[in-house]
Amino acid sequence: MPDAAAPAVAESVDLRAPDAIAAEASEKGEAKAQLDFGVLAILALLAGVYISFGGLFAIVALAGADGVTAFGAAQLLAGLAFSLGLILVLLAGAELFTGNTLLIVAWAQGKVAMAAVLRALGLAYGFNFAGSLIVAAIVVAAGVHMAGGGAVGIAALEMADGKAKLAFGPALASGILANMLVCLAVWLSFGARSAADKILVIIPPITAFVSAGLEHSIANMFILPFAWGVKQFADPGFWTMTGATAAQYAAVTPSAFIGNLVPVTIGNIIGGFAVGAGYWFAYLRPRPR
Repeated sequence: MPDAAAPAVAESVDLRAPDAIAAEASEKGEAKAQLDFGVLAILALLAGVYISFGGLFAIVALAGADGVTAFGAAQLLAGLAFSLGLILVLLAGAELFTGNTLLIVAWAQGKVAMAAVLRALGLAYGFNFAGSLIVAAIVVAAGVHMAGGGAVGIAALEMADGKAKLAFGPALASGILANMLVCLAVWLSFGARSAADKILVIIPPITAFVSAGLEHSIANMFILPFAWGVKQFADPGFWTMTGATAAQYAAVTPSAFIGNLVPVTIGNIIGGFAVGAGYWFAYLRPRPR
């Protein structure tokens, strides 16, 4: 006689099985693709804000670390800090362009049309951008770049300078890897049953992508404008205090921002689609009977 308690025991497992996660991703993708304009717009705006909070936290974590903390340790700390952004997106509820590339699963299942996927991704991208720019402007206005004797502003400028100088090919490849890790964090969160479990599975992939210095389009929508704002609008006291000059960061320009965003966005799409398509093929594709 089967044990009546067995199903309850099975349901107590902290992480759902991979095939169940794939089914959950498909259902979530269908729901996301059907969100009306107003809901999608405000949730995407919030996602841009939340990822910006993570980006700011990472910059603060790196402030003053150059030459003091080992590179790897500093990057690890920044990655842990940046995890805040995706934790807020997934637990508070928001629509993030990069994570939403997993809508490819619902499309492959035939649950949504490609037009609906592109609409959802396009709106998420645009309103993520708006949320990021709003936070960047407020952070500059608040003078956060002056913290730590200007170390926060210099950390932002150094980070943005490196991103602005990336060639198209490396930026594209970096974007692919970054969003594979971001989408894996999202994927694992679909399988987690509690808030604590979700946080635990989100942190390692996000820490890994930031630690490796990979490129995330929505994070860059905050980092590069914030750094440009510091370069353009910081008062003379900032430059005196830090001993730096705006000329040292000549590469941090709006055109360089666009030059970074294009390949990184393409790479992020490829990386997210690769994760979603891979799991669809493994668990959800039709099979001959």
